[in-house]
Amino acid sequence: MHTNHQQDRPGKEARYYSVEDNRRLRCTLCPHFCLLNDGASGRCRVRKNVSGEMRADSWGNVSGYHMDPIEKKPFYKFYPGSQILSVASYGCNFRCPWCQNASISQCGTDEQMARREMMPEEIVEAAARSASIGVAYTYNEPTVWFEYMMDIARPVYERGMKNVVVTNGFINPEPLSELLEVGHAFNVDLKSFDDEVYRRYANARLDPVLNTISAIGAAGKHLEITFLVVPEVNDDLERFDEMIRWLAAEAGKDAVLHISRYFPSFKMHNPPTPISLMRTMKNMATAHLSHVYLGNVPGAV
Repeated sequence: MHTNHQQDRPGKEARYYSVEDNRRLRCTLCPHFCLLNDGASGRCRVRKNVSGEMRADSWGNVSGYHMDPIEKKPFYKFYPGSQILSVASYGCNFRCPWCQNASISQCGTDEQMARREMMPEEIVEAAARSASIGVAYTYNEPTVWFEYMMDIARPVYERGMKNVVVTNGFINPEPLSELLEVGHAFNVDLKSFDDEVYRRYANARLDPVLNTISAIGAAGKHLEITFLVVPEVNDDLERFDEMIRWLAAEAGKDAVLHISRYFPSFKMHNPPTPISLMRTMKNMATAHLSHVYLGNVPGAV
């Protein structure tokens, strides 16, 4: 076992990787399949080749840790009115220029000196002692800290509490299958129903996300979808209608959709989403889905 981490960073050997030629490693956790030379990190910034071993660089490092209403995730149809312990770390395998949490998602642990170190058992015990229904993995992309999430999620599951995952859905089928064994509820942030939008703005692809949504539905897990409407990026109504019809066919008319209003953030300075457009989209969606909500719109549900 290689250990290159500073003493204040526990780290852990990553899973889901293969050894290629010349000590290069292929990460197989997400569909980027990053090929890493010694010393290099993946697109997520937190999975690193250290002398021929893949390290989960952010394991044990917490950027956010507090109790939230479940509705804040957002989940409106999963234990409404309850509280859940929310945990975040660092990194993301997307590059969305409108990211609301760029300070933790668009960096690795090397770039963040202000962090909290917590062992999985500390988080599990804190959830068990509190009024929380379980643990939410949220705020930055939790699948890139897969090992840490699973080390928390398994004992949470075994103790009868709930695991809630807020994700972009960009994960390969094998680790997703493992996560589905212990996850109870998933909110997938669907950026667009256009692959070109994914490629241009997230440096990713649409199909793996759709496959994740389908797999969550097929596993019978609670599923809610968040769609952030960014003007001039993903606000085409014809494409939106295609997305709604696909969701209804794939996840059923009871699938929960949150249509969320965009505000300028990070590197994106387009004006906020017009509320009139939000209401038009909600009307379109309710023709096919039973549970449609507007987010970031005061007084709207």
